[in-house]
Amino acid sequence: MAQWVHMSQLIQRLPDETVNSLYPPNAFPIEVRHFLAEWIENQIWDNFVPEKVEQESQARALLDQIINMLQSIAQQNANVVDRMKLMQISRNMAVFQQQPLQFGVMVRDILREERALLNKPAQIPNPSQYQQQPSREPSFPNMQDVDVVVLKVLEVQGCRQKLHQLQEELNWERQNYEGLQGQIPQNGLDTTSMEIKKLQSHIQQLEYNVQTFSTKRIHLLQESVSCLDQCQTRLVSKLKAWRWEQHKAAIGHPFDENLNPLQTWCEQLLGVNGKLRQELMLIPDPIPELQERLGKLLQVLIQNSLVVDKQPPQVIKTQSKFSTTVRYLLGEKVAPGKPVLLKAQIINELQARNLSTVPGDNVGELINNTAILEHNSASKSTCANFRNMSIKKIKRADRKGSESVTEEKFALLFSTEITITGCDTPYRIQTISLPVVVIVHGSQDNNALATIIWDCAFSEPDRLPFVVPERVPWRLMYSTLNSKFTSEVQTQHNLDHYNQHFLAQKIFDKPDFADDFSHMMVSWAQFNKEVLPGRSFTFWQWFEGVMELTKKHLKTYWSEGLIFGFIGKQHLHLILKDRPNGTFLLRFSDSEIGGITIAYVSASENGGQKIQNIQPFTKRDLEIRSLGDRIRDISHITYLYPEYPKNEVFKKFYSGDGLNAHCQCHVLKVKVRLTTNALSPSFFLLDVGPAVFYSVFKKNFQQPFSPQESITQDMETGNSPDEFTQNPNVFHEM
Repeated sequence: MAQWVHMSQLIQRLPDETVNSLYPPNAFPIEVRHFLAEWIENQIWDNFVPEKVEQESQARALLDQIINMLQSIAQQNANVVDRMKLMQISRNMAVFQQQPLQFGVMVRDILREERALLNKPAQIPNPSQYQQQPSREPSFPNMQDVDVVVLKVLEVQGCRQKLHQLQEELNWERQNYEGLQGQIPQNGLDTTSMEIKKLQSHIQQLEYNVQTFSTKRIHLLQESVSCLDQCQTRLVSKLKAWRWEQHKAAIGHPFDENLNPLQTWCEQLLGVNGKLRQELMLIPDPIPELQERLGKLLQVLIQNSLVVDKQPPQVIKTQSKFSTTVRYLLGEKVAPGKPVLLKAQIINELQARNLSTVPGDNVGELINNTAILEHNSASKSTCANFRNMSIKKIKRADRKGSESVTEEKFALLFSTEITITGCDTPYRIQTISLPVVVIVHGSQDNNALATIIWDCAFSEPDRLPFVVPERVPWRLMYSTLNSKFTSEVQTQHNLDHYNQHFLAQKIFDKPDFADDFSHMMVSWAQFNKEVLPGRSFTFWQWFEGVMELTKKHLKTYWSEGLIFGFIGKQHLHLILKDRPNGTFLLRFSDSEIGGITIAYVSASENGGQKIQNIQPFTKRDLEIRSLGDRIRDISHITYLYPEYPKNEVFKKFYSGDGLNAHCQCHVLKVKVRLTTNALSPSFFLLDVGPAVFYSVFKKNFQQPFSPQESITQDMETGNSPDEFTQNPNVFHEM
């Protein structure tokens, strides 16, 4: 923080333009530098380099921490202006989640410029390249890499042509010289001898020029091959980065699936490689080193151009159809004639680690596992579409300890033999899919998905397949949960720091822990192996159930901030204790998978107040009657926390089924026949509001009824009298 102490004094003397260029308002405003000064200076930024795509995960982790800390500081700030400003900044910075490495480089440059200013106070930094909102980069940094290589090749070709002209001129002059040799007189003083001497001098100059250009040609070839090597290395890195982003997309990270720019890059480098090989063939004395180097570059390019464009499902049920698409980025360069047939086979983790050898034992039987590479002239893509593939059977490895079948990872291996135009020999190429988990029953789907989530979130780019850490920091786990939740629900409304803290309390089983969980480590067992205390399900099973409920029934409520979400009962009592009766909030059930409940303030028997929780509404409940209508039906909840009238907030969610709010004042005396004993059916008289009654028992009516009418209905129900008398809130589930 020492740097910021000095910098905060210096910027008071700098022009506003300089400060804005140093701390771009739309990218890294000065408020971020101020509020997070100590933390920022304690991180390592100087190591970030734009070309090192492997640093993206590190940069993304730092970015996520900054966003979370800004939100936390905002929530704790009593000044409403500062609070709103910091929340807006945190939302703006989320744009960098598409290019986290760009963010890391930006902070690196800002800190460097600060140091330069402190060392030379008179120096004004150059306008930052991050003044505007960063836009999505194309799939490669820019075309300068390829342009440089192309210009080098043109220079080589120009040098060859010039050398050819010089050689022709030299051959011509030598011929002239030989013709003049017999015409030299005895005294050697006539005009012919002078011409010969002049010709000799010219021939010597030409010989020197030929030698110079020959040497230059070799040097240019060497430079061109090195330049091609560097450019292709960047291309391969970008292809890996594309695959990595595709991997991360499973947990909600943004992903640009457009492969066209990378295809163009591949095609151009293939053309450059071919031209350089031709230039080497035209050299009188072969250069084996450069020929071998170009051959290896060609092989790497041809092999890396096979990409799984559309991944198979990462959880695959046996005997079920699925599809996948493999694209070849050099498709237009494939030699015509014999069709290229791509074959798919399933491989296990051990085989994935030894792709250099053709997998021996088949660990699974795939149906419809071949497809032909076909070119689409409209999209200019060459793809093999596996439309109706299926896993008939799977052979599993021996499991160790408590390892489950849903923790075992496989992959699809795609391979073929291909010949490229201009190349004499065919190439064996292959690529593998992202890890998949194979299940045999739908009940395994949730646990299998947990394995995939952990793999996508916490694996390293260049890992040994399919190694993942056993424990990860909570801050990374929370970032993953937030990304998955918002992407699955399709919402811009993130989990807030209250939600984060409660989720940490739940996974660590520390309901009374009030400190920061950020640096605590979460294990795979805590995530989805050990059941939660007092429950029959794991943390992931519970979280995934909430996510599914929100996605299918609560998306709009959540997106508009009407659902408080994840909150513990202690915190719940803390924020509701001083609120008037009827104040309520919506929270996800802590005890049931896929449930949402209403917590509300009501009068207690001694004249005080108490917090009550209505029995959770599940997916089935909300399919019968929407959350908005259920909230309307409950007359004793009136204000959404902190103090929003419920009929104003939820009005647009009310349906027009005729069950208006005023109906709740009517009471129906309903005689219900209970089938607890089929031989001696008992009857129970209920005094309930018609809207409540209808929403519970509507499936039993042959025809709709008017809530204003007084009716007695004789009907069967599975409820017992005790359930009605002991649990009156059964009617508050609406």
